[in-house]
Amino acid sequence: MTETRRPSLSDQVYDQLLTKILEEEYPVHSRLPTEEMLAESFGVSRPIVRGALSRLRDDGIVQSRRGSGSYVLRRPDRELISFVPLESVSDVQRCYEFRIDVEGAAAAWAARRRDDDDLAAMDAAYRLMEQTYQQNALGVDADQSLHLAIAHATKNPFFSSVLESLSDQIAYGVKLSRSLTLLDAPDRQELVLAEHRAVLEAIRLKQPEVAQATMRHHITAAKDRMFVDTQED
Repeated sequence: MTETRRPSLSDQVYDQLLTKILEEEYPVHSRLPTEEMLAESFGVSRPIVRGALSRLRDDGIVQSRRGSGSYVLRRPDRELISFVPLESVSDVQRCYEFRIDVEGAAAAWAARRRDDDDLAAMDAAYRLMEQTYQQNALGVDADQSLHLAIAHATKNPFFSSVLESLSDQIAYGVKLSRSLTLLDAPDRQELVLAEHRAVLEAIRLKQPEVAQATMRHHITAAKDRMFVDTQED
């Protein structure tokens, strides 16, 4: 995802904390040790620990409660580390965050400006993706082709240029999400297809607000599929 660099102390503490959460040494809903205790345990300063906790909060993995400390909200899917190193988790999430806003806007503009050729291109891409799902294949290229067809339908080349420039990073996240889907129950595949159909239907009906909302929901859901357990009981 990113250029190789030497991990900082904060990165190392982040990885170690994430590993402990993944292995349920710190279960969902449990309170983490205090900053002082973590700093002593990892042999670092409290500011280093704060930096790691800040990243975990940004990633929606822990939550700080005033006067009470930090609590685990959710943990990554156990299969996650079979596909990516832990230090990549934040990068994947940041890419999805970016896509939520950019592709949500693209879907809205596509709903306003799409023509029959655009609809045909989107339908063809969806059928190809559906076929790969039926074959239990990853279908990363098909997924990207569909999202790119939507970007082209905006009639604004900046949308497609951004997606094309980030194609490697986006493919990395899609491959991860798709790999986890293949390991889950079969109805998860249908759920993903249904999310795409909802976006295409809103574009077809020229409903920009609905198109934006359904695209944002789809990418948010894809991001969240990297995790199991939430703050809900």
